[in-house]
Amino acid sequence: MTSWNVVFEPVLPWLLIAAVGVAGLALLAALAFSRARGTPLRALALALLVAALANPVVRSEQRDPISDIAVAVVDRSLSQQNGQRPAQTEAAVTALQQAVARLPNTELRVVEVTSGAGTEDDGTRAFDALNRALADVPTERFAGALMITDGQVHDAPPDAAKSGIGGPLHGLITGSRAEKDRQIAIEKAPRFGIVGQEQTITFRLNEANGPGQPVPVTVTLGDAPPLTIDVSPGQAVEVPVSVDHAGQNIVEITAPPLDGEISLQNNRAVAVIEGVRDRLRVLLVSGEPHPGERTWRNLLKSDASVDLVHFTILRPPEKQDGTPTKELALIAFPTRELFVDKLDQFDLVIFDRYRRQSVLPAAYMFNIAQYVKDGGAVLIASGPDLAAEDGLYSTPLADIMTAIPTGDVVEEPFRPALTEQGKKHPVTKDLPGSAAGATGWGRWFRLVDTETSSGETVMSGPDNKPLLVLSRQDKGRVAQLLSDQGWLWARGFEGGGPQTELLRRLAHWLMKEPDLEEEALTGEQTGNTLLIERRTMADSAAPVTVTLPSGKTETLALTQVSPGRFQAQLPVTEAGLHRLTDGKLVAVAAGSGDAREMTSLLATTAIIGPVSAATGGGVDWLEDGMPQLVKVEAGRQMAGSGWIGLRANDRFRVESVSDTPLFATLLSLAVLLLALGGMWYRESR
Repeated sequence: MTSWNVVFEPVLPWLLIAAVGVAGLALLAALAFSRARGTPLRALALALLVAALANPVVRSEQRDPISDIAVAVVDRSLSQQNGQRPAQTEAAVTALQQAVARLPNTELRVVEVTSGAGTEDDGTRAFDALNRALADVPTERFAGALMITDGQVHDAPPDAAKSGIGGPLHGLITGSRAEKDRQIAIEKAPRFGIVGQEQTITFRLNEANGPGQPVPVTVTLGDAPPLTIDVSPGQAVEVPVSVDHAGQNIVEITAPPLDGEISLQNNRAVAVIEGVRDRLRVLLVSGEPHPGERTWRNLLKSDASVDLVHFTILRPPEKQDGTPTKELALIAFPTRELFVDKLDQFDLVIFDRYRRQSVLPAAYMFNIAQYVKDGGAVLIASGPDLAAEDGLYSTPLADIMTAIPTGDVVEEPFRPALTEQGKKHPVTKDLPGSAAGATGWGRWFRLVDTETSSGETVMSGPDNKPLLVLSRQDKGRVAQLLSDQGWLWARGFEGGGPQTELLRRLAHWLMKEPDLEEEALTGEQTGNTLLIERRTMADSAAPVTVTLPSGKTETLALTQVSPGRFQAQLPVTEAGLHRLTDGKLVAVAAGSGDAREMTSLLATTAIIGPVSAATGGGVDWLEDGMPQLVKVEAGRQMAGSGWIGLRANDRFRVESVSDTPLFATLLSLAVLLLALGGMWYRESR
């Protein structure tokens, strides 16, 4: 493209040229007043002289136009997948590309935005996507932005006047003004709850373009029978739920579908309450005094969540002197209250080197065995006492013990080691120092020789003899630590070992903490992905079938990520409970899809409308048809009825310049001389 214009390159300063012109005009005025002849010729000569001094130049420029840039942000979020919105979006993108192609000197950049980019609460970050697209667009080339969306964006600037968008922003809204929707919105839900106590969840039923009549809403907690209540739209409802167990307690609230509603995905909402134990009650029964006794007490007393009752036998059996038991203490110890009346109130009972004595008769031991079968937990930490004739195996506790003493005690140095099963079991898996094998821990010097009838041997001693055996007895659990030398680790002998961590895990496994279950199937949402994990003592894991909230199913093969631990991942596309099963275990997982995206699904102009108005743009519903796209000069109105505009910046790049001085040619000099000669000739006449 060639552009012509006239510029001046004066041979004298403009001030001198002006002075010459003023002096010449004054002289012409005086001559005209005196009626001198040749005044027009003198005026022509003066004009030509001033023009010659100004030196006008005809400049020719070869210009390469620089295209204007428009940015289209296409919303591909979850809410955009409902109804006719996908088809409207595709049609709008195609029409927009064709319209821009017809505009002169204009290019279109298209960016897409999805919801939940990184966290479950991210929502649709349309303005972030626009700002990233504008990062390399010069302000003088920006023609305008267009958002093809349902209006549900979650990063609109709070102050529309300070949006920082250097041009008009137009909204092209998918969906319809007459959409119907029913939504469950949880207004208040506790994150944590004490196991065995009730918590209150507050929710509201929202309805758009519905009949406004009460509807039955179902509240489900885990595998418990559902609760159905009638709820009116707009009514806040409080529902008490019981925290049944430690770990995740998942509550699902579901409303029936509304005829013709845009989506069923927000008809359900999920609340997750993390169950925690209030206080752990532990009964520690210490027998023969030994160096490790204080270790147990210090460990349990250091945990603020543990209520410890310590029952200690200070007189060994061989020192019987006939003194009645009730006279051995200043205050009679409440043995019957502890071992009969209130035994079921303890979460864990620990026997530390205890031998059978008259203080605890066989009937009490029978109660403890029954307590385990009914769901209780017992830890037996043994030394030579277990191999003795009056050891615990000669009491009714033998019914729940899977490590059977042979009567021998091994007295030799050894380093505790994990067995193959121990490398899989959550109690011993990845203990600090275990990666280095047994060489990473200090030595012990004594072990009770046993034979195991069942259970899992997770740690071993010399000649692979059992050292730590875990077993389940009906509803309860039993752990047997077959050495009284653990205190050496606590004292740091030969570098010590992970005694505190081992005993902590052991106690929590006995008390059925979900994170330490060796056979478990779990699901947890991370970002937009459902992470499925199977913990097992087996060498392989069966595929897991996931039933989505909509009823569709997905079958996933699991991959081993470490011994005893298998995982799979599934993208979360629906909000609600995901039910998992591998044929043996059943679990539920809360999937939010994108919690923020599912909050409201109705198409709206309320969010981007103020920003469009502040930038001079417009908002149009695509159900009314695609508006006409035109180029508009800067400073003029950018939107109207049925049309939207992109700013014409008229920017260009100069490739070459050619100058032609008008008074530097022989012709211009001849004209000037002719004018001067004519003036003199007229004067001579």
